[in-house]
Formats: sequence, structure tokens, C-alpha cells
Amino acid sequence: MPTADEYLLTLALPAQVEMIFDLLETAGFCVYAVGGCVRDALLGKTPKDWDVCTNATPLQVIAALRGLLVLKTGLQHGTVTAILDHRPYEITTFRRDGDYVDHRRPASVTFTDDLVIDLGRRDFTVNAMAYHPRAGLVDPFLGQADLRAGVLRCVGDPARRFEEDALRVLRALRFAAVLGFSLEPATGAALLGAREGLQHVAAERLQAELTKLLCGVNVRGVLLAYREVLFTVLPQLRPMSGFDQCSPWHCFDIWGHTCAAVEAAPPTPALRWAALLHDCGKPACFFLRDGVGHFHGHPAVSEAIACEIFSHLRFPKRLGTHISVLVRHHELRLLEAPQEPARLRRLLGELGQERLLELAALMRADILAQAPKKRDRLANYDTLCAQVQSLAQACVSRKQLALKGSDLLPLRLQGPQLGQMLRRLLEEVLEGRLLNEKKRLLAWAKQTLEDET
Repeated sequence: MPTADEYLLTLALPAQVEMIFDLLETAGFCVYAVGGCVRDALLGKTPKDWDVCTNATPLQVIAALRGLLVLKTGLQHGTVTAILDHRPYEITTFRRDGDYVDHRRPASVTFTDDLVIDLGRRDFTVNAMAYHPRAGLVDPFLGQADLRAGVLRCVGDPARRFEEDALRVLRALRFAAVLGFSLEPATGAALLGAREGLQHVAAERLQAELTKLLCGVNVRGVLLAYREVLFTVLPQLRPMSGFDQCSPWHCFDIWGHTCAAVEAAPPTPALRWAALLHDCGKPACFFLRDGVGHFHGHPAVSEAIACEIFSHLRFPKRLGTHISVLVRHHELRLLEAPQEPARLRRLLGELGQERLLELAALMRADILAQAPKKRDRLANYDTLCAQVQSLAQACVSRKQLALKGSDLLPLRLQGPQLGQMLRRLLEEVLEGRLLNEKKRLLAWAKQTLEDET
């Protein structure tokens, strides 16, 4: 593995980026890769997106890239987007931002020839670096040093940076969670002080940043240290903080348990959101019996709160429904003991294999976030997954039966009688009393009708 400096020096720009560089330089302009792609390269990662900055104005960029598909995606802010091989490459003119009036974007921008001025308007030092294969790294705010130290620091005055664009509050936490970085003290303090500005940010942007944050490797530390930011966006979660569960099975309050469960869940959006929300209904359901806390019915309350959050943050309907199913069923207790095949076949018919395996993973994360004495149930996790996998081809729904309604017509069954018989046949198959074979199913149906007449 090369060092950061060696990696950067040997960094090969994609052919599409090289083409953009060549066309702009041939037209007499300077051009750099900038922002996240430089940061990721320094971290030894392959950049997912490539952004370019230049002293060419948008119209000059369009002229220099004549022959390429160039979209006027943000002319008022100096940005156009070139499409090469079906991938977008943003190209932005060096600029100085005017005043921010809506906590999100500058009211105006002024183009400049000075790359350092352009870098100085950016959010964090690790994102305020530019690179050119011949000129090398341009790093006026020591972002490379912060990368090495694992520190996230605002460029310039952190209070001003967060006041300009409130979404930077969540972006900072997202970077901290994904990169495993700590926030420089002044940046962390300013972030907390600016959290109310998130009320001005579009719901879709909040949802996108929160989803990325939740999937980060350092998510637990961020959720614990900056809970007040999360509660500003998701006030429904605040009652969990400091709520003693009064249970020998739990070693954390509800929020601490939730953060540990999020960390333990596989890093997919649906599972991380489900882990965050699975117990949010507990405070409303709490009662004491013999000095021990109980939360009967909390999955339904948690699901109702989750749906309220999905509506507020404008979740994609499919993702919201997906998470709701996981929250609703997270107390099925599938890991307490080996499961009967009949029960698993029923659950497969209701939920499908993918959801059932996700539920198992969520339950595993839930147990890992509880008191160590409950960890013995984890021994059933691999067994459950193997059982579910083995039942992948099992008949778990009417459409998987080896016969159709038309096959029962010789038995003089019609209308509702057909549906009722198909349901009875499925029940016998689910319970393991009848093999899913056409001859056996027909014989059982015929014998049953004779016995009942």
C-alpha cells in the first residue's frame, strides 16, 4: 500500500477527466480535479465521482468542450455538467460566494481567477484541496494533514461555514461517521450551536445525509456525541435519551441501546434505519412490574412513529415500506430457540426470504446491543439463516402449489369453494402434513370432500 503522497503522485485520472483537462488547457485555461475525488485518492480509495474546477467561465467551458454533451446544470453558480460515456462530470468556475440568505446557497457568486479563493469557500479542509497531474496538490488549508490525523475541520470560521449552509451540520457528522474522523473542537462546538438551521433544509436533503451517516463505520460514536443534532431533525427520538429500561436484559438506556444496535446492524439503509427506529416507541409503552421494565406493544408504536418520520423526510415509498416491515416484526423472537419448519414456511410466505433474513440480522444486532447475558441466543443465528436458505424452494404460497384451481374443477368445486380448498391444501403443506405434489394434493382434496359429505 503506497503512502498518501505516493498514491497521489501516481494517481491516474480517468480518460474522461483527462479529455476535459486537455480540451480546457488547449483553449488556454487552467483546470484541476477538486474536492471529494482528491480526498478519496489521498485516503487510498478509488473516487466515485470526479469534480473539476477551472478559471474558464461556464460559457467558455461550453465552447471549449464543443462536440461533447454539456448540460447547463447550474449556470448561476458557475457549474456545467459534461456527460461522457453516460457519466456526469461537474465543471465549476473558480468563484467567490456572496451572502447566504436561505441557509443553503449564496444569493450570488463572483467568478475569479484565483484557485485559493475558490478553495476558501468550501466546507472542510479535507474537501478544500485540488490536484493537477503536473502541478501536484494544492492544499492551502492543510487538508492533507487533517486527513492523516483523522480530523474534520472547517475552512476558516466554523460558525460562519455552518451559518452559510446549514446542511453542512449533517455533512460534518456524515463525514465523521463514514471516515471515522473526529471533529476538531471549534468545529464540533460551532456545529452544535448551528443545529437549528437544519429546520431550513429541504427534507429530501436531510434524509439523504442521515442515510449516509447511518451507514458509516463510526455511526455509534457520532449518534452518542451529537444526539442533539439528531433530535433537532428527528424530535420523535428525543424521549429515548436517558430513558432507563429498568431491565436485567439491558445495560444501556434506550438511546444507548439504539446506537449500539445501529452499529451492529449490516450497513444497508433499510437495516440501519430499522435499527435506529425499532425501539422509538418504547418510552410511550413503558410500565413497571415487580420493579422490572416492560414495553408491551412497542413495535406497533415504533412503526407508527417511523411512518411519521418517513412522511416528514419524504422517504421513497418503497424504502419506507421496507423499513416499516422490519420495525413491525423485530420482536418475532426468531433467535430464542431453533424454529419449527412450519413457522418458518408461514413467515416465508408472508415476508419472503430476503426480508426474513434481514429480520434475523436486525434481531442479531438487537441482541448484541443488550446485556452480555443475552448473547447466548446468538448461537441460533447461523442455524436460522441455514433453515431459511434450505426452505428457499419450499411451497409457502398458493401460487406455489403444484396444482391450480382449474385442476379441482372435476371435483365440482366452484367459486368460493375453490379458494377455500386451495387455502386448506396450502395449510396442510405448510404444516408438513402433505407433500406439494399434484397427485397427492388431488387425492387429499377428493378424500376430504368424501369425508365431509
